[in-house]
Amino acid sequence: MDTIASLFSFITTPVSWVIVQFHTVYGAIFGPDTGWAWGLSIVSLVILIRICLIPLFVKQIKATRAMQTLQPEMKKIQERYKNDKQRQSEEMMKLYKESGTNPLSSCLPILAQSPFFFALYHVLNGIASGKTIGVINDQLLASAQKAHIVGAPLAAKFTDSSDKVAALGASLTDVRVVTAIMIVLMSASQFYTQRQLMTKNVDTTVKTPFMQQQKMLMYIFPVMFAVFGINFPVGVLVYWLTTNVWTMGQQMYVIHNNPTPGSKAQAAYLERLTKHVTQHGKIRRRSEKAIVKAIVTKGRDRNEHERKFINGLSKAGLAAQSDGSVIKSESQVVAEAEGGATTTAPKRQQPKRQSKAQRQSGNPKQAGDTAPTTSLTKSEQPQDAKPAAKQAPQSGAGGRSKAQSGQRKGSQRPKSPSKK
Repeated sequence: MDTIASLFSFITTPVSWVIVQFHTVYGAIFGPDTGWAWGLSIVSLVILIRICLIPLFVKQIKATRAMQTLQPEMKKIQERYKNDKQRQSEEMMKLYKESGTNPLSSCLPILAQSPFFFALYHVLNGIASGKTIGVINDQLLASAQKAHIVGAPLAAKFTDSSDKVAALGASLTDVRVVTAIMIVLMSASQFYTQRQLMTKNVDTTVKTPFMQQQKMLMYIFPVMFAVFGINFPVGVLVYWLTTNVWTMGQQMYVIHNNPTPGSKAQAAYLERLTKHVTQHGKIRRRSEKAIVKAIVTKGRDRNEHERKFINGLSKAGLAAQSDGSVIKSESQVVAEAEGGATTTAPKRQQPKRQSKAQRQSGNPKQAGDTAPTTSLTKSEQPQDAKPAAKQAPQSGAGGRSKAQSGQRKGSQRPKSPSKK
């Protein structure tokens, strides 16, 4: 490890200078020989490095999204040229060139951070060995060796012997307890960061080997941190734990505000955006306009979550534009011009079904009708009222007033006398 770290010695002096500058500030507050002064100097170094790496992190996100988009095409190339590895590599490079993506872009933040990590390890290892390095002179070296973080010296390791730990003014139990806790926290933060990426920010509609690789890394990386962590000084553990926490928070922010299309995080984001737009009638943030613009540009290629977002805007009387803005739809404008606020039409009620007795009597009224009915008594009936039954005119002798059953109504011809 010392040989690898020595390869990055060109950056050792700048890293040691930054630590000394932060130590001067925190030493004036907490004391120059305290663990707070040296520990916060390392944390501040991490924050400064990660802020400088934000442009690379943005490039990493774009490269990762582009690689996820190309996964179906890559799978087709692998299946088509599975017996010709050279042709397969040529087609892959051609695909990368046409799409403008670079697989190494997703590793840029890690590669850019590696020199600082090894330089810090080299500085802290020099402090543990009692050697001046970079701009750290004898006075600063003695101050750093006295610094303890929760009882563990800044340069102590989990694998150090009791004599070496005693020379740094601490006990072996304190050093191992503190380093074990920090290693567990470091591995847990790495596992949670990777799991958050796999469960929330991955397109679930496309199943590719890339997802299986990411799932394997979710379990491999924490184990690697645990194995290598026992050989790291306490100061390096502080550096790496701070880096993992920063990465976890940075990724949570990205997943919340710029999720991967087709993922669960995108469904939650578009649901929040729909509620916000329907309440305020517009989009304010530039990032939100960029996402809406991308959704509109896709057209029929939208996924399920994006179609649901567009339909939700339509139901609210809004329409997304190609520039990412949202305006009132034409139907909404016409409705407001005609009658102000739109009113919903009353629901059509199904008529109640009549009973058998009501159908036979021919009464059109339904059960529950409250129309009042009036009846006239005999004294109130008009004088010229006649019974409804018609009287048949009498015919000849003994004509009947009512038609017999089976006979036609009205006057009938008399039967001729039968001949005897």
